[in-house]
Amino acid sequence: MTGVEASPPVGDTHALVLFSGGQDSATCLAWALDRFAHVETLGFDYGQRHRVELECRAAFRTRLIRENPAWAPRLGADHMLALDALRELSDTALTRESEIALRADGLPNTFVPGRNLIFLTFAAALAYRRGLRHLVAGMCETDYSGYPDCRDDTLKALQVAINLGMARRFVLHTPLMWRDKRATWALAQRLGGAALVEAIRSETHSCYLGDRSRLHPWGFGCGHCPACDLRRRGWEAWQADRQEDTAHD
Repeated sequence: MTGVEASPPVGDTHALVLFSGGQDSATCLAWALDRFAHVETLGFDYGQRHRVELECRAAFRTRLIRENPAWAPRLGADHMLALDALRELSDTALTRESEIALRADGLPNTFVPGRNLIFLTFAAALAYRRGLRHLVAGMCETDYSGYPDCRDDTLKALQVAINLGMARRFVLHTPLMWRDKRATWALAQRLGGAALVEAIRSETHSCYLGDRSRLHPWGFGCGHCPACDLRRRGWEAWQADRQEDTAHD
């Protein structure tokens, strides 16, 4: 882990964003910078098949503050945690070179059991040390693949458990919980205008296969995995909304 220096509690204006390098977490980072006085970021390397997402993080952070100078004083340290055990424990299409498909129980085999529970528990431990009260994460129940650890009820229960177990009142924010991908693109536009949308489009990564060889209108990716399909459909729906709004002006 890098950049983890202890600091005293700092009150109610400091946040930690779980920032993977993908569209959702990048939008959440902008959302947090728009609201909190100090924002740090945390990424996890768990041997994911699409590890290229981690390589996008630094470039996006740099571009974000370059194009939104008012946010620059608010963006604090970036942290990275290696969670190799998560890959060793799981046998999924995100941690193995296997074909993406539905499992017998109806869940996609891209589901990594316990991943978000582990991520948020480690994030809370880091936030405890750094004096950061607010945890911000991109889980979503509106546009998701049925992952049980993305559900609102799961995350509310986890917040209670973390607060009880650490005897500190963290607040878990999931700004995308009730937004589909179309609304997520629209949120980025509202937060940072065309510059933020373009930064997310060209600097972030969502493709499960880790393909950054092709830049589509909606971003880099293979174009056919579930993550690419979801991102593409959201982009196209948002573009259609914008064209309709323009036609009515």
